[in-house]
Amino acid sequence: MAVASEWGFADIPALFERMSGDEKHEWAAASTLHVLWVLYDRVLDVSPERVDDPDRDRFLLSKGHGPMAYYAVLAAKGYLDPSTLDTWTQWDSPLGQHPDRVLVPGVEISSGSLGHGLPIAVGMAVGLRLQGRSARVVVLVGDAELDEGSNHEAIALAGRLGLSNLTVVVVDNESGTHGWPGGVATRFAVEGWDASTVDGRDQDALHAAFTRADAGRPAVVVAKVGKG
Repeated sequence: MAVASEWGFADIPALFERMSGDEKHEWAAASTLHVLWVLYDRVLDVSPERVDDPDRDRFLLSKGHGPMAYYAVLAAKGYLDPSTLDTWTQWDSPLGQHPDRVLVPGVEISSGSLGHGLPIAVGMAVGLRLQGRSARVVVLVGDAELDEGSNHEAIALAGRLGLSNLTVVVVDNESGTHGWPGGVATRFAVEGWDASTVDGRDQDALHAAFTRADAGRPAVVVAKVGKG
């Protein structure tokens, strides 16, 4: 059930801090705060009342091992009662260390095992295109996650199919084992993607990257976020 909410970005840290206990992946969550807020506040065509609308946009948190920021944004946008955040990781809480699509309203996929989100997003984008729907699919991944072979295949396939309804956000804190010659954006560009790199904490730059003109091909936005 939707929960009325008038929270702003300034309230997100307070919501975030309501989740205590095992915070093993707190940094993984903190690095995504600005990206998640811009998407849910200014970009995605979604709402708590339309979680089953076939024409809604789809957001997939592939980086599901750090969902604390995601839960805070969902609470701010009315998908969860903020009091639910106080139950984070408790035995009977719907808010686990990985998001569960069955338990958390608005969550599209159960994630946390890296390398799954982008391939699923490609399949969703293909399905929506076949159905003639204009909804877009946005998936958030971490830069180290791109080491997974499943992502290499998904990047290549999406580029060949010209999936213009697909956007990937890569939160890049240079944690990949080997890095990428020329940067993460180059990895996608060589496969035909429309690629851009922005400051992952600059909300206006993020918004501009997410809403620029459709290039007729899949898009990747590399959000650079330094640790600390």
